[in-house]
Amino acid sequence: MRNRILLAAALMLACAMARADGLDSLERFVKSVKSGRSEFTQVVSAPARAGETPKTRSSSGSFAFTRPDRFRFDYRKPFAQTIVADGVTLWMYDADLNQVTARKQADVLSSTPAALVASAPDLASLRKDYALKSEPDKDGLQWVLATPKSKDGQLQAVRVGLRAGDGAPTLAVLDILDSFGQRSVLTFAKAEANPALAADLFNFKPPAGADVIRQ
Repeated sequence: MRNRILLAAALMLACAMARADGLDSLERFVKSVKSGRSEFTQVVSAPARAGETPKTRSSSGSFAFTRPDRFRFDYRKPFAQTIVADGVTLWMYDADLNQVTARKQADVLSSTPAALVASAPDLASLRKDYALKSEPDKDGLQWVLATPKSKDGQLQAVRVGLRAGDGAPTLAVLDILDSFGQRSVLTFAKAEANPALAADLFNFKPPAGADVIRQ
């Protein structure tokens, strides 16, 4: 009986040690999820001044990506905005201003949170730009803290929350802190792993009459 108890305890310990942490789940996510789509809500909090309550603003929309270099954010509320990476150019369109900003994708993608979930093929490539660290599980999610190695960018840190299951992990939360102390939390819902996405979803053509700014 004593040997059986010891064996059971050893098996439980082995299972606990084998349990995937945040880095394991992120590795599986970037390797096995080649495309994805979901709905999202975003809450942005500005740094609070002394004695004041932090001011927040919320927005919502949809997100889709296909590796290695295409993604799309469509903000629907409260204002219509579109962000598209087509593999060459990163487009940002503000419908109210009828203004488009275009930047070379290769110059900016590696330093954006999207690189953590939508473009990197493995952790080795992410570690070129980020220091990665597993954090304790919280709220039913596994977490990774990503700290940019470059001190010249606009990001201070990104926390990635992944929901592990029987299949591939799914993206649940991106918690972004910028260099000005502003926090942006994106919460993803109805996430789908490896859906078939039309190629033209990641095409963008500036609307007629829009002011196009190329940087």
